[in-house]
Amino acid sequence: MANKAMIQRELKRQRLVMKYAKKRSILKQEIKKASSLKEKLTLHRKLQQLPRNSAAVRLHNRCLVTGRPKGYFRDFGLSRHVLRGATRLS
Repeated sequence: MANKAMIQRELKRQRLVMKYAKKRSILKQEIKKASSLKEKLTLHRKLQQLPRNSAAVRLHNRCLVTGRPKGYFRDFGLSRHVLRGATRLS
C-alpha cells in the first residue's frame, strides 16, 4: 500500500487541477489567438504563475483501494493486485 502522504498529495493535485482547469484552458486559447509576440509572452507568464501542480500532466493514476501507482487498469480504477484478488473471489 502506498504512503498515505502520497495518496493525499495526489488528491491535492486533483483538486488543484479541477480548480484551475478553466483558467488554464482560457489562457491557452488566448495564447493561440494572440498575434504579437509580446502579447504571447505576457499570457505565457500568466500561465506560468499558476501553481505547478494545477497542470493535468502532473497527475498520476493510482489504485482506489491501495493507492498503488503502477499496474493500474483505467477501466476499473484498480491496480493489478486488487483486480486479480477480486477475480479470485468471484
